[in-house]
Amino acid sequence: MTQFALRTALPSYLRDEAQRIDLVARGYGLDFFPTVFEVLTYEQMNEIASFGGFPTRYPHWRFGMEYERMSKSAEYGLSRIYEMVINNNPSIAYLLEGNSLVDQKLVMCHVYAHVDFFKNNFTFRTTDQGSDRRTGEPVRKWIDTMANHGAIVRRWANRVGIDKVEEFIDCALSLENLIDPNKPFEPIKQTPRRGEEEVEPKPEEPSLLRVDQEYMESFINPEEFVEAQRQKLAREKDQAKKTPAKPHRDVLGFLADHAPLERWERDILTAIRREAYYFYPQMQTKIMNEGWATYWHSRLMTEGVCDGSEIIEYADRCAGVLSTSGGQLNPYKLGVELFRHIEDRWNRGQFGKEWDDCNDLEARRSWDRRTALGRKKIFEVRALYSDVTFIDEFLTQDFVAEQKLYAFGFNARNDRWEIETRKFEAVKERLLFSLTNAGQPFIYVEDSNHANRGELLLQHDHQGIDLRLDWAKDVLRSLVRVWRRPVEIHTAFEGKPSLIRFDGKDHAQRAIK
Repeated sequence: MTQFALRTALPSYLRDEAQRIDLVARGYGLDFFPTVFEVLTYEQMNEIASFGGFPTRYPHWRFGMEYERMSKSAEYGLSRIYEMVINNNPSIAYLLEGNSLVDQKLVMCHVYAHVDFFKNNFTFRTTDQGSDRRTGEPVRKWIDTMANHGAIVRRWANRVGIDKVEEFIDCALSLENLIDPNKPFEPIKQTPRRGEEEVEPKPEEPSLLRVDQEYMESFINPEEFVEAQRQKLAREKDQAKKTPAKPHRDVLGFLADHAPLERWERDILTAIRREAYYFYPQMQTKIMNEGWATYWHSRLMTEGVCDGSEIIEYADRCAGVLSTSGGQLNPYKLGVELFRHIEDRWNRGQFGKEWDDCNDLEARRSWDRRTALGRKKIFEVRALYSDVTFIDEFLTQDFVAEQKLYAFGFNARNDRWEIETRKFEAVKERLLFSLTNAGQPFIYVEDSNHANRGELLLQHDHQGIDLRLDWAKDVLRSLVRVWRRPVEIHTAFEGKPSLIRFDGKDHAQRAIK
């Protein structure tokens, strides 16, 4: 590892540029973790990218498959990785060997903005692992955590066999999206302090036969009958007690706590779940994160980093990043344009009740209160919003028309994709729908003892789109592997309540009456 670090260390001229860009970025108000840059070859970049940006992960065939895909894509000129950055403290960023100096400057500016976003956006607080007592800075040692997960998996692979471990990881990875993104924000349940006793509820007494005379009590309700009634009451309470008490969205966490797993299976499932929570904020903020980084690399490169001889090359690279094609959303383009739109609106005072109530198109077009609040507003937005709330609050009818956004769909009659509408409400609804829950279905654990048979019952919160049946069956197969009992999910197909069930051998699907 030491030799790797020495081989990938920044040359002196890039180190000087990194220090200069650091000062320029902080001068604009960006606040980021210390950032360590390393230079990688194409092969090293593809290798680390296949591991999700981390130098060490657990062994699994999917990383090799991803490496082959990236290598072939770069070899045929279909894509190229310019940079990667890890949400860590200190943050680690990788530069591609062979890039021009302008490319390296652009990447550094982009990276510093990403790290500022990692540090300050609320969704990434879920990746904090504590705080530094001396500085108060968040502790994020995820490179070490990922390496520890790799060590756990390797240790169990040596003990129980790599084939068994990989087969279980396959199942766990097919379930890694079944988490609750709101769970990390829930308050931690307080345990009673020492010396404080919990008030226990008064035990419920069993139903006994009526006794008019006290001396007849032992004859009408003998001790054996009373004990039998107490046992009956306990059995009824156990049957009535439902686990979980209310629908539980963190399916992966529920399985880790309640499934009959062996120790090695529980360790691996816990590691997969922990990594799923680490990566989820990046899914929640893809548009904002890339838009923020693009906004700032544009400002930094054109206002303090590039000299006159480098502007044309920079503009060419930036145009490639922001290019769009029909039928495909570019998060860089949408994000940066929306941040610029917000900044312009707040600089001109185009917000508040007076602005909302104004229906004069000419007045709105020339509206300029010279409030100069744009910079302050975009920093506020960077801290307090995710993609869904970002789009919901700041996507306006003017912006949709200006950017020529539209909703499209497949026309089966003409056998082609076509524009369906350019209406603002439809475009916004379609965009929000694709971003909500990162485009994943809402699945809840409903009952872990369904029909009193120890079976697992899941509930799909249907929101207009049916589950894809082949994927649902594969997920049920993985759930049965973990739960070791039949699993059933209640959903809807074509508007009719339905269930899908897998008992370990066969799948069944039928309507629910």
